[in-house]
Amino acid sequence: MNSITEWFKKTFGIESAVGLVDVPGTTDEKEWWKALSDAYVRDLAFYSCVNIVAGAVSKCEFKTYVNNAETKGEEYYLWNYSPNLNQGSSEFVQKWIVRLYVHNEALVVDINGQLLVADSYSRKEYALYDDIFSGVTVGDFTFDRSFSQSEVLFFKLSSKDMKQVTDGLSAAFGHLIDYSMGFYKRSRGSHGVLNTDSILGGDPEKAKKFQQNITRQFEKFYNAENAVVGIPMGYTYSDISQKTYSNEGTRDIRAMIDDVSDFTARAFSIPPALLNGKVEGTEQAMEHFLTFCVDPLCDMLQEEITRKRYGYEGFRKGAYLKIDTKGIKHIDLLDVAVSIDKLIASGAFCVNDIRKFVGEMPIDEDWANQHFMTKNYATVSDLLEAMGTEGGKQLEE
Repeated sequence: MNSITEWFKKTFGIESAVGLVDVPGTTDEKEWWKALSDAYVRDLAFYSCVNIVAGAVSKCEFKTYVNNAETKGEEYYLWNYSPNLNQGSSEFVQKWIVRLYVHNEALVVDINGQLLVADSYSRKEYALYDDIFSGVTVGDFTFDRSFSQSEVLFFKLSSKDMKQVTDGLSAAFGHLIDYSMGFYKRSRGSHGVLNTDSILGGDPEKAKKFQQNITRQFEKFYNAENAVVGIPMGYTYSDISQKTYSNEGTRDIRAMIDDVSDFTARAFSIPPALLNGKVEGTEQAMEHFLTFCVDPLCDMLQEEITRKRYGYEGFRKGAYLKIDTKGIKHIDLLDVAVSIDKLIASGAFCVNDIRKFVGEMPIDEDWANQHFMTKNYATVSDLLEAMGTEGGKQLEE
């Protein structure tokens, strides 16, 4: 790794960007800055999507069940509040999901009741036996033992590494963005023709030095806020620049960067509207996001947790973990007041069920756990019986 790459890593602390600009044999400073800008365009799109997904999962409640009844014991506290001594649940989930998307897989180990997300490891796969994980590192500590598949929580996102796919897509758009940026700078630059009455005598070296000297003088002249340049006798300068100060150039560049974000969002099954901050269609976008991105991800996570931490015997006895995604959406009580009334009036939910759903504390009263139903609801048999009775009375009359 050369000195420029080391400076990038020390200054920005972003290994993914450093990896992208570590081009062997490249010494041109402009090429390095171009590569770095491309890396940041890619990372802006990718990590924006990752942070949205990680933030959504961190808002979920990890519900634990024993004998098919929801309980809030040590396991519940572990997943929802304190996975380990140094991280809260939100920070833990953030690291967990980020590593899952960046590396397409993530490893979580349980050490004396603490859940730790591994930063690096080596995996040896077997067809009929447990895979073996060795060299497991968390922070700057490396465990001196190996872990079998049954001892850890191992999550694999998909058979195709989406980070590589999105990087390839971003690289393709990078050429268009670079061209647009170059065109924008050229359109704002100054160009001219310097006419001279004398001839340089056909000496290539003399002509080269003359061109360098003139370019250096005019470069300082155009870049300075206030400057004067002297033109020798026999020379005439003509400005041929056609500057336009509209913002169309920057709009084109931004549109291409937005295209990178939109395609990256599609790879995550995230509606682009959630990524670019548009308000229109947010409700439908959120439903799509939950249905096609968060719910499948949480299903995969809870399946691995349940099968490893509870096993078949525990599951058979009604012990399992479920990730509740209802807490992701913000709920305005005034907007859902009518729906709440219907849920309680139909007997589907009790008052405390609704209070937990909207983020309020349950009421410690028996009536708050009872189910109510208005008289507008009745079984078909009751309705037919009532109609028959009324019909009989009418016949007698």
